[in-house]
Amino acid sequence: MLNRLARVPYGHLTTYGALAAEAHRPRAARAVGTVMNRNPVPIVLPCHRVVGANGSLTGYGGGLERKELLLKLEGALQPTLPDAPPAPPGGPSSA
Repeated sequence: MLNRLARVPYGHLTTYGALAAEAHRPRAARAVGTVMNRNPVPIVLPCHRVVGANGSLTGYGGGLERKELLLKLEGALQPTLPDAPPAPPGGPSSA
């Protein structure tokens, strides 16, 4: 499983289910999560690139904030902008 994880490219995501399917165990997504949780070298073996089936950030030993930061750094997630005030009706050129 960790060999498959090592092949997830920089800036890309995969899911626990996809890794399980690659191992010919499509119903073993939770087992994949357990393996990721026990990853001895999380930067070398990029378990932060594994997300839930719906794209949610789940289960990272370094904390979900760090997982999100790493994925944004790699360009796998779009950076979030601070809350901006709503645009005026009619758009910016409606004057």
